Amino acid sequence: MMVRDGVFFIGRKAFRLVTLLIMVSIVSFTLVHLSPVDPVQAYIGADMMKVSAEQRQEIATYWGLDQSPIEQFTRWASALLHGDFGTSMIYRKPVTAVISDRFVNSLVLMASAWILSGLIGFTIGVIAAIKKNTWLDRWIKWYCYTLASTPTYWMGLLLLMVFAVWLGWFPVGLAVPVGVLADQVTLGDRIMHMILPTLTLSIVGVSSIALHTRQKLIDVLESEYVLFARARGEKGLTLFRRHGLRNIALPAITLQFASFSELFGGAVLAEQVFSYPGLGQATVEAGLRGDVPLLLGLVLCSALFVFTGNGIADVLYHLVDPRIREEGKAA
Repeated sequence: MMVRDGVFFIGRKAFRLVTLLIMVSIVSFTLVHLSPVDPVQAYIGADMMKVSAEQRQEIATYWGLDQSPIEQFTRWASALLHGDFGTSMIYRKPVTAVISDRFVNSLVLMASAWILSGLIGFTIGVIAAIKKNTWLDRWIKWYCYTLASTPTYWMGLLLLMVFAVWLGWFPVGLAVPVGVLADQVTLGDRIMHMILPTLTLSIVGVSSIALHTRQKLIDVLESEYVLFARARGEKGLTLFRRHGLRNIALPAITLQFASFSELFGGAVLAEQVFSYPGLGQATVEAGLRGDVPLLLGLVLCSALFVFTGNGIADVLYHLVDPRIREEGKAA
C-alpha cells in the first residue's frame, strides 16, 4: 500500500514538473521575442557602427536568429531533449558550463540566507506570540511590517553603504578579493564577501514567517485544549513544546519552502547590488542582452529549484504530522 502510494506521489509530481517546465519554456521564449532587445545589436555592443549589414546577417545566421520564432524554439527544444541547453551568446560557451560555474556561489548564498531567515523569523514570531500586546510584541510587529515593505535592492544598498563604505568592515562587492589568484583565495575571504549579500536576503525574508508564526501560535494558545492544559498545570516551555510547536511547525515549513521563489528573486537583486557572480547576475545579463539560450536555461533551473522546494515541503508534511499520513491511507 505504501509502495503504491509512493509511486503515485512521485508520478504525479513528475507529471506536474514536466508540465511546468514546458509552460515556463514557452512563456519565457515568447516574452524574450516580444521584448525590444535586439540580440544581434546586444551581441555586437559598442562596435555596432563598425559592423556592416552583411556581417550582421552572418551573425544572425550563425546563432539561428534569422529563423522564425517557431523554428528557433523547435530547434532549441529538440536539442534540450538530447541534453544540450545550447551555447551562451554572452560567454560563448555551453549554457551548462555557465550555470555550473555560478551555481555553487548562488546555492551557498541562498542556502545561508534561507536558513538564517527561517530560524530568526520563527524565533521572533514565537517570542512575539508569547509576549502578545507587550512592548516587545509591538516592536517585532513594527520591525516585520517595515521589512515587508522594504525592497531587497534598497536594503542591500543600505548595508553596503554603512558596513562596506563608511565602516569598512566588509568588502564592497564580488565573491573573492580583487587581484588574488583563485588558488590563493581562502575560505575566510569567501565568507567575508558573502556576509552582506546573505544578510540582505535573510533580513528581508524574516517578516513573512515571523508574522505568520506569531498569528498561528496566538490561535493555538487561545484554543480550548491549551486552556485545558493550563488548567492541568502546564505552562512555559513545556506547554509550548507539547501543544504549540507541532501545530505551528507545519505552517512554518509551508511558508519557508514556499519562499524559494521569493528567495531566488531576491538573490537576483542582491547579486546585482553586490556584483556577486551567481545565477541571479547571469539572469539579468542574459535578459538585457537577449541571450535566449542562457536565459531559458536559467529560467528552467529556477523553476526546478522552486518546484523542488515545494516537493520537499510535501514530504516533510507527512513526516511532521501523522494525521496527513492517515488521510492518505484512508483515501
